Amino acid sequence: MQPSPPLTRDTIHSTLSTTWLGRRIELFDCLPSTNREAIQLAQAEVEHGTVVAADSQTAGRGRLSRTWFSPPGANLYCSIILRMMRPPERLTEWLSWLPLISALAAAEAIEQVSSIHVSVKWPNDLLISKQKVGGILCESGTGTRSGPFQIIGIGINVNVDHEDWPADLRDSATSIWQERKIVVDRNRLLAQLLLELEQCLDELAIHGTDRIALAYYQRCSTIGHTVQATLANGDVVVGLAEGIGQDGSLRVRPQATQPGSETPEVVHLRVADIIHVRI
Repeated sequence: MQPSPPLTRDTIHSTLSTTWLGRRIELFDCLPSTNREAIQLAQAEVEHGTVVAADSQTAGRGRLSRTWFSPPGANLYCSIILRMMRPPERLTEWLSWLPLISALAAAEAIEQVSSIHVSVKWPNDLLISKQKVGGILCESGTGTRSGPFQIIGIGINVNVDHEDWPADLRDSATSIWQERKIVVDRNRLLAQLLLELEQCLDELAIHGTDRIALAYYQRCSTIGHTVQATLANGDVVVGLAEGIGQDGSLRVRPQATQPGSETPEVVHLRVADIIHVRI
């Protein structure tokens, strides 16, 4: 691990330039999971825009129930509590796009503090040179009095060195330090992340998906690649990822089963484990 300045509320707030996001920050030395803590706070009616951050996690989680490597003093682990009411006709769109715009905001924040290009593997894996530098886990719930809420959990690998990774992650994971050999102040990264996320959330809430979809499309490394998609029921779809649907789904045209057969119709994937297939 590279020595990194400690996370403190004062340091975060000294560079925070958001309007509403992160005005309240709950900071912990260690938590089982920032998402789990954020859900408990949201159910206890904590205010919109509250951020939960921890120096380490003992039971960090990623998508599809995977564990998230969460050592102390090196990386960024945070969860954001949202209470943004949406009209019923826009609720599905809102929930579908939350993971995508969260990944977009995180990628922008990493670039701002490190000048490293970050791509997004649909829906929300953050990649540097095809290796994973961060991920998103979004969850929803309902408070007893305040109604529905959403939680955006974000993990970013910041100052971890190659030798620090468990053996099973060394070929697939990376960090900002590993790529640039610069120590990034996690306080500054969190402040930048909250600013980028606030801008994306406001854009989606006020203007809808048009500009957000274009920004995501330009950053998404999945589009144009042949992918292998494993669905929740175990089915596997192999085909060309052609684009992103209006609802944030991945548009995949399956490969023809036999030479000369009709071109299969595009399928819209909303939940799937994606692997980029090398041709």
